[in-house]
Amino acid sequence: MRVVTFFLVGLAVHVVFFLSIFDIYFTSPLVHGMTPQTVSLAPPASRIVLLVADGLRADSLFSLLPNGSSRAPYLRSVMEDRGTWGVSHTHVPTESRPGHVALIAGFYEDVSAVAKGWKENPVEFDSVFNESRHTWSWGSPDILPMFAKGASGDHVYTHTYPAAEEDFASTDASRLDTWVFTQVKAFFQSARSNSSLKDILQEDQNVFFLHLLGIDTNGHAHRPQSREYQENIGLVDSGVEELVSVIEDFYHHDGRTAYVFTSDHGMTNWGSHGAGHASETLTPLVVWGAGVQVAQRPLEPQQYTDGYQQDWHLEKFRRVDVNQADIAPLMASLIGVPFPLNSVGMLPLLYLDNSGRFKAESMYTNGMQMLEQFKVKMAQRKETTLSFLFTPFQQLSETHQVELIRQIKILIQLEKYEDAITLCKSMITEALEGLVYYHTYDRFFLGCSVVLGFVGWTSYVVLLILKTHASLRRPPGLANMIPSQTLTRLCVCITLVISVFLVIQKSPLTYYIYCLLPVPIWYSVFRESGTLMDLVRSAPSLPLWKCLGYFLLIAFGIELLVVSFFHRAMLTVGLVALSLWPILTGIYSQAKFRSVSWTLGCVCLSTFPLMPVVGREANVHFVTCAGVLTLFTSACYLWSARRRAPLHLGDKQQFYAQMLHVAVCAYVPTLTHSSLEQKQGLPLVNQIISWTTLASSMVVPLLSSTRLFHRLLSVFLSLSATFLLLSTGSEALFPPMLSWLMFVWINMEQEAMQAQGTSSRQELSTMDFADNIDITRIRQLKLDDIRRSYFFVFFIITAFFGTGNIASINSFDPASVYCFLTVFNPFIMGGLMMWKVIIPFVIVMCTFETIQVTTQLSSRSLFLIVLVISDLMALHFFFLVQDYGSWLDIGTSISHYVIVMSMTIFLMLLSVATHILTSWRLTAWRRRKSHFP
Repeated sequence: MRVVTFFLVGLAVHVVFFLSIFDIYFTSPLVHGMTPQTVSLAPPASRIVLLVADGLRADSLFSLLPNGSSRAPYLRSVMEDRGTWGVSHTHVPTESRPGHVALIAGFYEDVSAVAKGWKENPVEFDSVFNESRHTWSWGSPDILPMFAKGASGDHVYTHTYPAAEEDFASTDASRLDTWVFTQVKAFFQSARSNSSLKDILQEDQNVFFLHLLGIDTNGHAHRPQSREYQENIGLVDSGVEELVSVIEDFYHHDGRTAYVFTSDHGMTNWGSHGAGHASETLTPLVVWGAGVQVAQRPLEPQQYTDGYQQDWHLEKFRRVDVNQADIAPLMASLIGVPFPLNSVGMLPLLYLDNSGRFKAESMYTNGMQMLEQFKVKMAQRKETTLSFLFTPFQQLSETHQVELIRQIKILIQLEKYEDAITLCKSMITEALEGLVYYHTYDRFFLGCSVVLGFVGWTSYVVLLILKTHASLRRPPGLANMIPSQTLTRLCVCITLVISVFLVIQKSPLTYYIYCLLPVPIWYSVFRESGTLMDLVRSAPSLPLWKCLGYFLLIAFGIELLVVSFFHRAMLTVGLVALSLWPILTGIYSQAKFRSVSWTLGCVCLSTFPLMPVVGREANVHFVTCAGVLTLFTSACYLWSARRRAPLHLGDKQQFYAQMLHVAVCAYVPTLTHSSLEQKQGLPLVNQIISWTTLASSMVVPLLSSTRLFHRLLSVFLSLSATFLLLSTGSEALFPPMLSWLMFVWINMEQEAMQAQGTSSRQELSTMDFADNIDITRIRQLKLDDIRRSYFFVFFIITAFFGTGNIASINSFDPASVYCFLTVFNPFIMGGLMMWKVIIPFVIVMCTFETIQVTTQLSSRSLFLIVLVISDLMALHFFFLVQDYGSWLDIGTSISHYVIVMSMTIFLMLLSVATHILTSWRLTAWRRRKSHFP
């Protein structure tokens, strides 16, 4: 197989493996075709007001100030007198879109929907807004339109401010909330003189939705502990108080309005969200008004043992916690609209102040709505599964369903409401378990298919390495163990059987890919089975103890890397162990200065995984120090290399210009953050410098000298300038420290090659990768190349975690992009933060390519070993996903799997580009050889 073809096939295989995790674990839970379910009794409220304070943490609202007063005195008074309060527990990912979908539609949206669009709906779903008679909403253009476009008819009205208003550099982000309150008050004021609008407002089943984004924006810009965030809570509280007064006056205090105040997600101390930390998943819930239970004093100790009531001084008032999806059926019950068809929320009865019959009927309606989903889900699964293979959910059989419904109706007729409610809860619980059962029905089957393909691919790459580089003994004329025609026929038969099976089951297209992909992979493995037999025959002549030692070391090293995804400090242990490499291998005796430099570099770099996560302690003074360190190391190299590798005037001018550029970029973050703190916005000059730096960093290194170290220095300076602009604290020091160690690594590998007697000393500073290519010097793999490949993977992982990242979306600080833009744009901001993550990767990869050139080894050979190591890590995480039961643990392992697979795909893309470039250079070399023998 040609090299480019192999890499392209490998790339396609890994893309399938990468996407499989989303198809297995992140599929849409929605089903269609259910019958709407409505409570038959008259509802207690005619209208409901939903207020969502975006990004508000539960502790930020409930905690008291040091002087004993509350940041939100009005809402505090409601909790202590007129309403019911609790904590709403959100689900991962803690982002605005899935949070609002859970609140208003009652289900937890497919995670991938976050990336498919904020204003458009990837799938149609029912919601309280859709079931209402009329819904008026005010707030962000990122949230409101998706509920209007997802509604049937034109009864959902949206009023949004321009997207440019969502500016993290705003003088006062709370003006977003002021705008909403002002618009709502103007709306009711205009309704007094507009008879048609007034008549519509007097109808029942109306919803008013206020999306308050100011708290979230201030949290991102200034952190949740900031004065701006805290004061914004007070502004929202006073705004809610005034709004309630306006609405009650408009409806003449008819007592038919219910109010729900909550949040879509919380926020970490460093101003981000998305993962499962308690600060992100615990949000406040305060409900009061028509049909809502007033504050109750607990007659016995409450079931909550987390101590939050005591911390918030609310232990005297009953706390009622809910899952975020429970709020949708609560709102539907209060105003008497059908429960959202795909809702998985259970009605929290303790919030209702109504008769026992109403509560029982509401729970029965909730249970029937859940049972409708279960029936449709079961029918769909049964339709796409062969009858003799179908395994129904035993706990909720058809006879059990009929019996449950019959008993509930009888109990309601006999006015045994508490018993009826208990049975309804049991039915809802079983229906939810059944929904999960059928939603994950094929998960084990698909997981086995992916694992089979993964193991086959890894086995094939290992056999390819052995066949190409192991110099195994093969007797003349020895054929493969399995005849080619027999193997081909067998694979064709297996493919036909699997295809027919999937066709009968009406499986989606992706199932064909996951199930059929292992067939050609294992076909290739068995085609190379002779290589395995050759290895067995050659075993007596191989250094078995040395091979076993390498195997055990690599196995331990891979396990260390896997554990480092959960505990970053393990990388510190690994770096300290790597620092002993020169001593353990004897290189220290022949290269003391370089060995000491290696040890110091590893020890210094080992401190970074112990540092706090990005965003915890923003300090732009570190960025300035990092710029000075970058300039110092660059100047030292240019000074030390001036005799051995003199620069041309043009190269000198370019390096001096780059160093001046780094100095400017080191100072820009200080100016930017100073301007933002003074609420003067993002200076235009800083923004121009930042975007120009980003664009030039892709081009400038290509204009530098083609000597190895000169090109590396140019790449380092260009990338460092961009990284400084994307830094907010100590992570800015990581690239210069990493580059120092990478420079030493290149020299240490030359010493290792010389110690093994496989190469003579060559002055690296004089090597020109454009000219010094000799295909006759390309050698086969050796055991030490496994160590080089592992070092590469280790440094790639260190490059990710060493900059303060964790394998979680909430580790990426939005403040990192403030030099480029401050107006909220999730995709541009996400792209910039992703580039910040990639920059250390590029430094390591350029170093590895340099080592490949200096050790006379093809990049394909080394990359095959890297591919095996990274695939073993990904397979490890895939097994962890299968083992975990809780969603949070599954999400964590999935994020780790995604990171490793993304890294592998990125490396494969780079390898394809590198091989094409190398082939072009080799072609040029051959032409020169043919003209000048």
